[in-house]
Amino acid sequence: MARVGRAFLGAVAFLTRVPTGATPGDRSQLAASIAWFPVVGALVGAAVAGAFAAGMAALPPLVASALAVGAGMVLTGALHEDGLADVADALGGGHDRDDRLRILDDPTVGAFGALALVVSSLALVAALAGLGAWQATGGLVAAHALARGGAVAVLAAAPLARGAGLAAAHSAGLRPAVATASIVAGLGIGTLAIGLWVVPSALAVAAIAGGLTWLAVRAFGGVGGDVLGAIVVLGVLAVMVVVAGAAGSGAAVTWWAR
Repeated sequence: MARVGRAFLGAVAFLTRVPTGATPGDRSQLAASIAWFPVVGALVGAAVAGAFAAGMAALPPLVASALAVGAGMVLTGALHEDGLADVADALGGGHDRDDRLRILDDPTVGAFGALALVVSSLALVAALAGLGAWQATGGLVAAHALARGGAVAVLAAAPLARGAGLAAAHSAGLRPAVATASIVAGLGIGTLAIGLWVVPSALAVAAIAGGLTWLAVRAFGGVGGDVLGAIVVLGVLAVMVVVAGAAGSGAAVTWWAR
C-alpha cells in the first residue's frame, strides 16, 4: 500500500502543482505513477468543473468558463499547453528533423505555438460555456481522464524521438500491465462520468493521438514529452467538443444528473 501511495503522490506531483512531498519527475517512481495518470486527470477535471460552477453563480457563462480553464492551467502549471506550443512551433517552423528537434528544445514560444494555444484555449472555453454545471462536471472529468489515458497508450506503443528525457524515463520501466491499467482506468472513469458518450469521446481521443503520433514519427522520428502534452490538450478539447455537441442537441450527457 505504501508503494501504491507513493506512486499516486508521484503522479500528482508530476501532473500538477499540488504539493505532495513527492519529487516531481522522480525517476524511481515514474513508471509506477503512470497507472494513476487518468485518475489524477479526473481530479484536475473535477477541480476545473468546480471552478466553473462557482463562477457560474456570479458571472456570465463565457467569463466563468474562461476563468475555469485558466484555473486548470494554473493547477497543472500549463505542463501540457507548453508541449502543444513547442510541437506547433516545431511542425510549423522546422525545415528538417534536426531543426524541428532544436525548436522543440527552445523554451521560447513562436507564432505557431502562440496561435495553437490561442485557438485551442478559445475553443475549449466556448465548448465549456455552453454546458450546465453537471454536464461540465461529467465532460471535464471524462475529458481529462481519457486524454491522459490516450497519452499513456501512445507512450507505450510509439517509438521515441530521443533516448533521453522524461518521456524516455517514463517509457523505460513501463510494463504492459501498468499501461493497460492506466488506459482501462481512463475508459472506466469516462464511462462513469458520461455513460455511453464515452464511445465517441474515446474515438475522438484515439483520432487525435493517432494523428499526432503519425505526424511526430514523420517530423521528429518518434514521440516525446511535448507530443504527449499536445495529445492531452487536444484530447481534452476533442472530448469537450463531443460533449458540447451532445448537450446542444438535447441529449442527456450525464446519466447520473440532468
